[in-house]
Amino acid sequence: MAHEDDGVTRGLLLGFLAGSVIGAVTALLLAPKSGKELRKDIQKKTDELMDSAQEQLQQARVKAEGIIGEGKKRSGDLVSQAKEKAGMLISDAEKILDQAKGEGSKLKAAVKAGADAFKEERTKNS
Repeated sequence: MAHEDDGVTRGLLLGFLAGSVIGAVTALLLAPKSGKELRKDIQKKTDELMDSAQEQLQQARVKAEGIIGEGKKRSGDLVSQAKEKAGMLISDAEKILDQAKGEGSKLKAAVKAGADAFKEERTKNS
C-alpha cells in the first residue's frame, strides 16, 4: 500500500509541476511584454517553481524518513516479540523434557521392581 501511495504522490507532484510550467509559459508568451520583461518574468516563475519543487521534495523526504523510522521500529518490535516467544517455547520444551525424563525414570524403576518381583517369585517357586 505504501508503494501505491508513493506512486500517486509522485504522479500528483509531477502533474502539478508540469501544469504549472505549461501554464506559466503560456501566460508569459501571450502577455504583451518586451523581450527583456518576458525573460525576467520567465526567470522569476522558474525560480518560484524551483522553490516550490524543493519544498515539495523536502516534505516528501520528511514523510519518507518518518515511514522508514516507523518501519524500523515495527520490525524491531516484531523481532523482540519473536525472541520472547522463542524463549518461552524453549523453556516449555525443557520443562516437558524434564517431565518426560522424570516419567522415564519412574517407568524404569517400576519395570525394574516388576522384574525383581518376578525373579523373587521364580526363586520362591523353584
